[in-house]
Amino acid sequence: MSKKNRIETIFHNRRPDQKIMSLFVTAGYPEVEKTPELVVELTKSGADIIELGMPFSDPLADGPTIQFANKTAIDQGVNIESIFEMVRRIREKSEVPVVLMGYINPVLKFGLNSFFSRAAECGVDGVIIPDAPPGELPELDELAAGNGIATIYLVAPNTPDERMKEIDKRSSGFVYCVSVAGVTGARKGAEVSRSVTSFIQRVTSNVTKNPVLIGFGISSHEDAVQISKEVDGFIVGSALIDKIREEYPASDWIQKTADFVKVLKIGEHQKQVM
Repeated sequence: MSKKNRIETIFHNRRPDQKIMSLFVTAGYPEVEKTPELVVELTKSGADIIELGMPFSDPLADGPTIQFANKTAIDQGVNIESIFEMVRRIREKSEVPVVLMGYINPVLKFGLNSFFSRAAECGVDGVIIPDAPPGELPELDELAAGNGIATIYLVAPNTPDERMKEIDKRSSGFVYCVSVAGVTGARKGAEVSRSVTSFIQRVTSNVTKNPVLIGFGISSHEDAVQISKEVDGFIVGSALIDKIREEYPASDWIQKTADFVKVLKIGEHQKQVM
């Protein structure tokens, strides 16, 4: 199986009533050595895709939760090379699709060619680089495709319809739908539901080639059910980091975090699978 096919297979094999659940965790938070174990346990609890955040010192689109996780990871010496090692260790125990998400500066510093060849070697399936809009770095798309790695681009409430169509055309894997303009962070359910309905209708009208996952603000199973009705799945990030921060450093912090994920998954399917 090609690496890109892990993402494609997840969407191809999903049941009609299933919403794909993608989880964001910051690589190296709260402990470098525990990240692979955390990812494996999250997968056992229902994660369909893992987005592994590449810590950056100036994360413009991230709210305080992920900024805190970034700083904690950077203080422990996390860099792109150590993230590749984490993915390699994850691959020893899991075939879950792994998407690296981060900013372009560290990737350019590492070298685009080196980044994508190393990513492919260790088992990365896709990349999300929010500050590298589609079309601005053609070599990024070419190197990703040449290494079997999906390039996942974002659409937001302020994205014009024609630009959405162009983003859909240039994306592979899925399109990341940012449901609320601004920085990342968990939000109240009512705020989430009011802010996204008409936007989601626009997205589903314009994004027709790729599956759509929606994120930014989901913090409960009620949010997940409501917000993903018309799309293919949902993404949870800040709420998951908040849960890790709440439980760490208790001895069972990984299990408590995994249990939180089970609730999200159960709520999404509206059934109990204990």
